Amino acid sequence: MNYQVIIPAAGQGKRMGVGKNKLLLELQEQPIILHTINVFLNDIYCKGIILVIQPDDEQVFKKILKECPMNEKIKMVYGGIERQNSVYNGLLAIEDTDIVLVHDGARPFIKLSIIHQLAWTASEKGAAIAAVPVKDTIKKVDNNQVMETVERSSLWQVQTPQAFRFAILFNAHQQANKEEFLGTDEASLVERLEYPVQIVTGDYDNIKLTTPEDLYFAEAILKKQSKIH
Repeated sequence: MNYQVIIPAAGQGKRMGVGKNKLLLELQEQPIILHTINVFLNDIYCKGIILVIQPDDEQVFKKILKECPMNEKIKMVYGGIERQNSVYNGLLAIEDTDIVLVHDGARPFIKLSIIHQLAWTASEKGAAIAAVPVKDTIKKVDNNQVMETVERSSLWQVQTPQAFRFAILFNAHQQANKEEFLGTDEASLVERLEYPVQIVTGDYDNIKLTTPEDLYFAEAILKKQSKIH
């Protein structure tokens, strides 16, 4: 059940339009990345956090993490050109784990129950990803013309964390590097090896903060959570 988690935090956040790493933006007077990290710091099954950063952000991240309890669980490494390269750098920094999770730094609302289900499923099956059923009608479009209405009963919207036996994900990354293949997520690299990937039902609140509008939803989720607790 124990695991380590890689958190890519080296993106530039261009779609957020703030001119800096979006993970440094604050929600309720705390940087987004701190909300995300604290979920894992408070999990007894998390034995290590690999935070993948840009070199230019190193000092500000060090300052933020200095205030974290149990910050000895956190190791920082530099990212690569693409997210996939950053995750690979994170894998190279991991020592002694059977299960590794990869989680977006911009998803601060992940629940421990889902994390644990993913880690358990990856331990049993080898690979597992969080996802939720698509709610909207999906159209296939070409040149602004609808070509087809896609049957949505089998469509799922993928989230993170994504969880794997370490050897499976490491091998998938090495193979992708060898063949110069760039995937859309970690699971896509594992799928290329024809390894089955299990779905663990996620949570619609587990949004990725990508655009300015997402910050409004984030504040609403925080208010909802405060009422629950």
